[in-house]
Amino acid sequence: MDDVRFAFVKCHGSGNDFPLIDARAIDLAEADWAAVARALADRRGPVGGDGLLLLGQGTDDHDFSMAMYNADGSQAETCLNGLRCVARMGFEALGLDMARVRLKTSDAIVERDADLAAGVYTVRETAGPAGLDVRVWPLHAGVERIVETPVPPLVSERRFIAVAMPNPHLVTFVEAVDEAELVAIGEACEAAPRWLPNRANVSFVEVRGRDLFVRTFERGVGLTDSCGSAMAASSFAACLTGRLAYDTPITVFNKGGLVRASVTRDAMVSLSGNATWEWRGSIDVDIAAERAGDLVVEAHADAEIAAWAGIADLASR
Repeated sequence: MDDVRFAFVKCHGSGNDFPLIDARAIDLAEADWAAVARALADRRGPVGGDGLLLLGQGTDDHDFSMAMYNADGSQAETCLNGLRCVARMGFEALGLDMARVRLKTSDAIVERDADLAAGVYTVRETAGPAGLDVRVWPLHAGVERIVETPVPPLVSERRFIAVAMPNPHLVTFVEAVDEAELVAIGEACEAAPRWLPNRANVSFVEVRGRDLFVRTFERGVGLTDSCGSAMAASSFAACLTGRLAYDTPITVFNKGGLVRASVTRDAMVSLSGNATWEWRGSIDVDIAAERAGDLVVEAHADAEIAAWAGIADLASR
């Protein structure tokens, strides 16, 4: 296949950054999109990111769809930080302020929300219900649920809550995040052992009063400043275990920023957070070689970048 030129937006949700392509009129196979993701998300290349987002066509029941490819080319069931960015592009393309979005294995409701701060484009997303049956991951541990117990095949005494959002998450509550320990556990899961063939995201979570701080080793990415579905899974886990209350606002902090969360008793999780444009451009991708080049940056969103910086400064205090 010859080089393909893509127009895209470089965007982020709570510091989780991506190139985002309107793919509604682009006919590529999943294997080709995986190659594009590896080329564009490569931090050593001209763009870089935690993965690749695609705005796709809708269906009879959905206004549009989203696909998310991790930096290693694997496709995720969802990405809630990325979903907000895709929602924004879909809203702008179709003139909507609310939509039902088809994800890989589920769907979600998105709507324009009041800005977190002046100039911070904000989307509210509702996903779920969160799932507790680990047999569907599959996680082969001889049990149906893992709630506040060690994961039998994992060499760790940490007590985890295993949650599907719908992508798989192992959440543990800690007094203080030990990144070296988090990376060690994350890498053990990333190796796709026989007991966890589809891998999992791993989060260490601090409870800070009525708020949370979440640090995540993301499947297909590694240690990341932010993971939206991990923040959703962590919020659900905190309510499930009685650390925080259902139907009560929660601020979830991460190294990339913050989101507002709420969890219902029927396991639905809502996140309200930013969908920030950083810059627009176009680039050639040699799909066979998985190489990107000839980047043209067409416009920077300086005002949006500055507006988000105020939120990020608040989150770091």
